[in-house]
Amino acid sequence: MSGHHHASDKSSAFTGLIVGVVAIAVILFATVKLTNDHYASEKAEATAGASK
Repeated sequence: MSGHHHASDKSSAFTGLIVGVVAIAVILFATVKLTNDHYASEKAEATAGASK
């Protein structure tokens, strides 16, 4: 194990953590939006079919 630590290592670790969290949030948001758009069209069709 390394006996010395550098501030740049800690900075890089936090940068990677933040970038990772942002990337996961973007993927999650896109997945939810696409799923909601898909089922919104199905709900509209079901509502239109029920009113006939």
